[in-house]
Amino acid sequence: MNPEAYVEMASTESVHWWFRGRRKILDRIIGTMALPRAARILEVGSGTGGNLMMLSRHGNVSALEMDESARKLSSEKTQGRFTIRAGSCPDDIPFAGEQFDLICMFDVLEHIDEDVQTLAALRNHLAPGGRMLITVPAYRWLWSAHDVFLHHKRRYTARTLRRVFTESGLSIDRITYFNTLLLPLATVARLKDRIVSRKRASGTKIPASLINSTLYAIFSSERRMLTRFNLPAGVSLMGIVRAG
Repeated sequence: MNPEAYVEMASTESVHWWFRGRRKILDRIIGTMALPRAARILEVGSGTGGNLMMLSRHGNVSALEMDESARKLSSEKTQGRFTIRAGSCPDDIPFAGEQFDLICMFDVLEHIDEDVQTLAALRNHLAPGGRMLITVPAYRWLWSAHDVFLHHKRRYTARTLRRVFTESGLSIDRITYFNTLLLPLATVARLKDRIVSRKRASGTKIPASLINSTLYAIFSSERRMLTRFNLPAGVSLMGIVRAG
């Protein structure tokens, strides 16, 4: 990922409506997974550590992050509470012989050239009955300067994500879109970015307090729907998979 993006992430992910809303949704989803007591959890691509405290409510957390500056920012933010190992996917996963009840990749897979090989390698680190929880950006037609800035390789559809899971030897429990309620707003914003040829997408900075709170309330409200049914479209996709 662009090094500037890590600095921006570290300064915004505790406040920005998107990071907060996604954490709220993922927290609820993980809470429905009936993980074992003292579950072993691995976050792959932990960035600047914004999800680690949330994940720690569900088990014992380890993390993998390839970028040194992100690891440093994460360690400072969490006061050294978590072990964050250096490594990369698919060929340098530093957890030889270790298995996890839950492996998380939150908007990480789209940064990796070898997405199928990465998931196949991580599959070997799933404990019996373990699952992966994965989120990715949706729809190639939403591609914008934001994707370029973040060094994305691709965006997915439910069909292409299903194919990647299947080719990785994973069994699919669930694939659903999310960030559905704000899809119309996101579409307008991305079209505007294209028309004015922005080098940086709009919406990455923390908006005014009232707007930030409103967007957070709308986005995070989807957690109630997602515990009951899949959503048919959205800015993002979520998958829950297990070893096939």
